[in-house]
Amino acid sequence: MSTASAFDPSAPQPDPAAQPPSAPASTTPASTTSASTTLPAERIRVRAALDSLPAYVAGKQAPDDGVRRFKISSNESPFPPVETVREAAVAALGEAHRYPDAAAQALREALGAEHGVEPSRIALSTGSVAVTGDLVRALVDQGDEVVYAWRSFEAYPILVGSHGGTPVQVPVTARGEHDLEAMAKAITERTRLVLLCTPNNPTGPSLSTADVEEFLTRVPEHVVVAIDEAYREFHDPATVLDSAGILARHGNVVLLRTFSKLQGLAGLRIGYAIAHPRLARALSQVTLPFGASRPAQAAALATLQPEARAVLDRRAAWIRTERDRVAAALAEQGWDLPVTQGNFIYFPLGEQSQDFAAFADARGLVLRAYGADGVRATIAEPEASDLLIDIAAAWREHS
Repeated sequence: MSTASAFDPSAPQPDPAAQPPSAPASTTPASTTSASTTLPAERIRVRAALDSLPAYVAGKQAPDDGVRRFKISSNESPFPPVETVREAAVAALGEAHRYPDAAAQALREALGAEHGVEPSRIALSTGSVAVTGDLVRALVDQGDEVVYAWRSFEAYPILVGSHGGTPVQVPVTARGEHDLEAMAKAITERTRLVLLCTPNNPTGPSLSTADVEEFLTRVPEHVVVAIDEAYREFHDPATVLDSAGILARHGNVVLLRTFSKLQGLAGLRIGYAIAHPRLARALSQVTLPFGASRPAQAAALATLQPEARAVLDRRAAWIRTERDRVAAALAEQGWDLPVTQGNFIYFPLGEQSQDFAAFADARGLVLRAYGADGVRATIAEPEASDLLIDIAAAWREHS
């Protein structure tokens, strides 16, 4: 009869770190210690491209100084995750000691059904920004070009430059819109990727189906066009881009989506691309293994269930209504702002941008200033919207 007891994983186990050593710990040889302490860190070689790479600047956090502030600087949802979605994420933590499904098969199948494509055309990563980075890694060699509007999503030049690509920034129009004519002319034999952000972050205007279709007639078929639709759910449903039809008609088009915005999963980091199977496979080859965590996959899958979808649809409608209310109030004050279809408002204040952001911060509202271009304000709680309207009026009187 064996006297060995069965392993009980629920019983307290001895902590090896707490046991006294059976022998004195070995010491590091003096020569090794000397070398590691005398080697200057400045001798470490980093890529030269990093010298000119802009740093990503996240939305400013509200300081903890006793003053009540609304943080509307990051285009976050004012709503927490839907309860069933939260429950799914929490339940997934029970197996957090196990790696997630690297293929995210269940989620990819659900997304494939959602978009009417084979699961092989879905590529996932840690947010749509990570998928964009995967696109650059999959398509762009040293010196190849990536064309995009500017100002647009701040991560674009970082993703392109950090992987050895050459950013080609095409200025937006005076109304904050993509200049597709100029973007088409900017495409050269070195162009490998074009990024279209619609609605455009941070300026707000969107692209129409006709505009994109006409643009695609001027893009060589070997050049990939990625349509970044992070804010699609906030667009007027009657005029939203027919991206599904565009994808079906053009094999060089990729759609980028995220669960960060409407679904409120920004903290879990999960997004995806819908692409031609060959390109989707290339994305899977370069993406971070196991990037989509168990809680993220479970939560994203739960957002696609009917109960959660109904809640999210109501939230999207509320955001659109609140955005239109704020835009109308600002127009009455005399502001002439870009027409936005995102969950944000953009003030093209130029050199006054930093001053306006500081003016708002002193009055309890944290906004997102973009250098000497403009300031973005997220649509959030009604109290925050009311405060934004009041501050915008006070600024006009102040200036």
